[in-house]
Amino acid sequence: MPKVMLIDDDRTTVMLLETLLSLDGFEVVQAARGSEALEKARQEQPDAFLIDYHLSGGMHGTEIIGKLRAEPAFKRAPIIMTSGMNVEEAALSAGADVFLLKPFDPSELPNLFNRLLNAV
Repeated sequence: MPKVMLIDDDRTTVMLLETLLSLDGFEVVQAARGSEALEKARQEQPDAFLIDYHLSGGMHGTEIIGKLRAEPAFKRAPIIMTSGMNVEEAALSAGADVFLLKPFDPSELPNLFNRLLNAV
C-alpha cells in the first residue's frame, strides 16, 4: 500500500483527500505546518507527497520541496503541489513533478499518484 503525505493546513481539504485516498488503497499521513513536515517525512517515509503552496507557520510549500529533494530518501519521490494561484512555474522549478490549480477534481489524485509512483 503506497503511503502519501499530505502537507496542508486546511483541515477540511486534508480530511476529504485522506478519505478519498484511503478508499483507493493509499495509506495517508499528514502534516499541517511546514516546520513539522520534514521531520514527519523522515519518520513516516512516505512514497509520495501532496503539498500546498501556502502554509501557515511562515514556510512556503516550495521551501519544503527543496528540503525534501535534498534528502536522499526523497530525491525521486513524486511531489504534487497545489495552490489557488497559478504558481506552476515556481512549483516545478522547486522540484514538484506536477502542479494542480485549485479547485481541482480530487478524484484525479489516486490515478495521478499511481501513474507517478509507477514511473519512479
